[in-house]
Amino acid sequence: MVKEVKKEGLTFYICEECGLAYKERIWAEKCEKFCSEYHACSLEITSHAVEMDTLNFEKQNFSQ
Repeated sequence: MVKEVKKEGLTFYICEECGLAYKERIWAEKCEKFCSEYHACSLEITSHAVEMDTLNFEKQNFSQ
């Protein structure tokens, strides 16, 4: 299940399989489905991911 994280007034959706963050839930859901089925990431899907360094996210913050 996709995890929802709120940071600095914005909502991000995290693929629990690979940890990538997305601004739109649909991309996180597609990512999680692809990761689960193929045990790999899709370049097409991950191109919609938000860069973690830009958001200043740390992996332990995803448990919120």
